[in-house]
Amino acid sequence: MRLLVKAPAKINLSLDVLGKRADGYHEVEMIMTTIDLADRIELIETNNSEIEIYSHSRFVPDDQRNLAYQAAKLMKDRFSINRGVSISIDKIIPVAAGLAGGSSDAAATLRGLNTLWDLKLSTEELAELGSEIGSDVAFCVHGGTGLAQGRGEKITKLPAPPSCWVVLAKPSIGVSTADIYHNVNMDTIEHPNTSAMIDALQNKDYINVCRNLGNALEKVTLNLYPEVQHIKDQMEKFGADAVLMSGSGPTVFGLVQHDSRMQRVYNGLRGFCNQVYAVRMLGE
Repeated sequence: MRLLVKAPAKINLSLDVLGKRADGYHEVEMIMTTIDLADRIELIETNNSEIEIYSHSRFVPDDQRNLAYQAAKLMKDRFSINRGVSISIDKIIPVAAGLAGGSSDAAATLRGLNTLWDLKLSTEELAELGSEIGSDVAFCVHGGTGLAQGRGEKITKLPAPPSCWVVLAKPSIGVSTADIYHNVNMDTIEHPNTSAMIDALQNKDYINVCRNLGNALEKVTLNLYPEVQHIKDQMEKFGADAVLMSGSGPTVFGLVQHDSRMQRVYNGLRGFCNQVYAVRMLGE
C-alpha cells in the first residue's frame, strides 16, 4: 500500500518564553499557523521490518536522526507493528529555518502510518505521540492555527488569520534552536502580547494581527546573526505590512495583503536572497 501525505510549514505569529523548566526545556506560549509551503511524504509499506528514509536533499538525514524515522519507530514500537515502511521525503521547506519542516514531516508520518497500519488513533492521541518526538510535532499533527503551551505540546485551536500573502526569506545559514534558547536572558527578554494576538484572530482583524506580531527569540538571533536583521530591514523597506522572524530563525516573513505589493516585496528580496517564497496562509 502507498500513501501520499502533505507536511505544511508553520510560522509563529507570536512566540513567548516564560521561563526555564525543571526538565531543562523552556516554558513557551506560541501562536502558530500553517502556510502553503509543504514537503510531500510518500509512505510505502514493505514486507521487511525496516524503516527506510529517502530524500533528494543532502541536508535530510536518512537514519534515526530524521524525525520522520523517529515517528515511524515510535509507532512500530508502541503498537508492536512488525511491518516495515519506506518513507520518501520531497523536501520543499528549507532546513533549519524556524518553519518546523522536520516536525511537520514527523507529524505527516504519524498521520499517514495511522491510516496505513489502520491504528484508528484520534488526532489528540497522535499529537500526544508527537510530543515525545519534538516540541512542534503536536501542533503540526493538528495543523491550522493554534496556541501551543507547556514546551509546545498543549494545543488550543484558534481561528485562522485573515487571508493574506506570506513572503518568506531565509538567509544561507542554519540556526540551532538549542543555541538560541541557551542564549535567552529572562531578565531582558521582550514578551509579545499573546492575548492581543488571540483577540485579533478571533475578530479577523488584519491590522491588529500585524500590530501584535512578536517573537521573544528574535533579538537573540538578530544579535548572533546580523544577516537576519538585514533581511528584516529590507522586507520592511520593500513595503511588507508587518515583518517577524519565525521560530528561532533564521527565516523572516512578511505579511502582505495586496498582490502588487507582494510582488514588489518578493522581487526585491530575490535580488539578494536565494530562498524566497510567496505563499498563502492555510490557517484552518
